[in-house]
Amino acid sequence: MSDPGGPRPSADPVPGGPKETSGGPAERFDRRLIPPMIVGSVLNPINSTIVAVALVPIGVAFGAPPSQTAWLVSALYLATALGQPVVGRLIDLFGPRRLFLLSTSLVGIAGLAGTFAPNLGVLIGARVLLGFGTCAGYPAAMSLLRSEAERTGDDSPAGVLTMLAIAGQTIAVIGPSLGGLLIGVGGWRATFALNIPLAAVALLLGALRLPRPTGPRPSRGRRAAAELDLPGMALFAATLVALLLFLMNPHPSTWYLPVVTVAAAAAFTLRELRTGVPFIDLRVLRGNTPLLATYARGLVAYTVSYAFLYGFTQWAEEGRGLSPSQAGLVQLPLFLVGIGISALTGRRRSILGKLVVGATGQLVACALILLLGAASPVWLLLVVALVFGVPQGLNNLALQNSVYQQADHARMGSSAGLLRTFIYLGSMIASVATASAFGQHADTAGLHHLAWFMLGAGVWFLLLTLFDRGLRRAAADATSERQGPASRPRRRLF
Repeated sequence: MSDPGGPRPSADPVPGGPKETSGGPAERFDRRLIPPMIVGSVLNPINSTIVAVALVPIGVAFGAPPSQTAWLVSALYLATALGQPVVGRLIDLFGPRRLFLLSTSLVGIAGLAGTFAPNLGVLIGARVLLGFGTCAGYPAAMSLLRSEAERTGDDSPAGVLTMLAIAGQTIAVIGPSLGGLLIGVGGWRATFALNIPLAAVALLLGALRLPRPTGPRPSRGRRAAAELDLPGMALFAATLVALLLFLMNPHPSTWYLPVVTVAAAAAFTLRELRTGVPFIDLRVLRGNTPLLATYARGLVAYTVSYAFLYGFTQWAEEGRGLSPSQAGLVQLPLFLVGIGISALTGRRRSILGKLVVGATGQLVACALILLLGAASPVWLLLVVALVFGVPQGLNNLALQNSVYQQADHARMGSSAGLLRTFIYLGSMIASVATASAFGQHADTAGLHHLAWFMLGAGVWFLLLTLFDRGLRRAAADATSERQGPASRPRRRLF
């Protein structure tokens, strides 16, 4: 991989040790890559959180109940859940630069479409485009991290991983509050217009700083194209779309969708097991139990997280009577505490401890929601958001570090994208649960129904963590390393 700002001195890597240049110290991570990595990876979080305070105004503008505006949430995650592993695989094959530039350009186009949308259908289409446009940021960042780790010999870039986690949560802090401010100044359309300057900044940084692929382009492109499993991608898309469409409308009249899901999933499995270069290598994935467990934890953890983000915010506006800007401000403790927790614990290697505390924090926060009512004081709402901030900071960081350590290096982009797919499946389940709990109005009774659902998902998250032997072995290895001699080679967490 070439340097975005010019050639760097390098030496052949020494297996098991740091790379050196002319007998000097190991090279450092190229910090010029950090700005485009951060900007690209936060495009999705800001569009996820900013819409939370816009759902009610959009519903009023188009005469749509919560059960219909829920599609604004689901559309983004349907596209992103499908696109993340696909774009991640393309990044593995073609490098991060071109996919980053192409995807972020779609963000600007989606911003324009949403700003001038004449009806809810067009607005949902803009959110779909936003979902595809924000697909490249996170897999590109993880791919760059892995390539820099191989170049420098530092296999544990905890500082950069923590920076990415904090950046995402910082944007999440800004999202609801900024959304409320924009709605107050320019209406809900301003929340879509924001994507135009954001996309311009991302494109500029990507063009200037992301490394260009090396080697003869024609031959490299032909080899990569030969490894592109288009039938596998199509079957994966069919499976996911059918499943998510059913989750959004689980009704007897949509009985055919589960049938399509099962059939497409079976065909996808056969295809991936038999092809030489699969889109998702199920043979390797099947043997990587820790990574599969991480994906499952990501699904249930973010089911709870997104149910709170959208359900609590809608209830704060309709059930509690707060304005969009006030509802956004109520969310501030959640993200501020999350940022602080990530900063304090980011360099700690323990993953098990973070997940246990994060799961427990979710259960406590869900129980507190059951105490809320239409006349609850604002300070109680702030307490609930504050408690939710603890798992917000711990879970995101622990899951991100887990995938970095567990995934096959050659498939880091697609593995990171697949984590996001499971996270967005969780968001889809949360969206369905929120729409079902509220129906036509986000009242207190619906919030309590949603809280019981969140408690159930939180229990599953805790059980998946406590009974994962791989996490316990990793914790024991980390303890052994801290107590051993300084010269002992560092082992992988998983």
